[in-house]
Amino acid sequence: MRIGILSDTHGWLDERILHHFKDCDEIWHAGDVGDVSIIDHLQQLKPTIGVYGNIDGQETRSVFPETEILLREGLKIYITHIAGTPGRYQNGLMSKLKEEMPKILVCGHSHILKVMPDKKLNNMLYINPGAAGRHGFHKVRTILKLEINNGKIANMQAIELGKRGKILD
Repeated sequence: MRIGILSDTHGWLDERILHHFKDCDEIWHAGDVGDVSIIDHLQQLKPTIGVYGNIDGQETRSVFPETEILLREGLKIYITHIAGTPGRYQNGLMSKLKEEMPKILVCGHSHILKVMPDKKLNNMLYINPGAAGRHGFHKVRTILKLEINNGKIANMQAIELGKRGKILD
């Protein structure tokens, strides 16, 4: 199963994301969508699962929940927008993670691309795809792709879309 992961589009969708995700089976959006039309564009390409973020209004919140728990290829995935980082999770999240025991945590909010195991939580893989939109303090827009095969993550790619303020590179 091929997955495209993005976050923090903030109301703008780079058309190259559609190109990069065209071979994916699913798209996961980790919040701060910014405009529900982005969800519509992604849904037209592939089934899209996501969560709302702190900037999202009622329209996006009516489409996406605050958290999503998935089971894919034998792996439990927990998606939320604001998570913090391993060792410094958002208040209340650690107890939810201990209760659910996901193998993958997907989040956004920081605009910082980061993938790392959390050794204190059974080597759960922490994934933040960075920010795909033009708004924020990040310098480079990023997305991720990965495969899940029989309970194993493979072929993860971090894709740079260019500088935050540029539309074309």
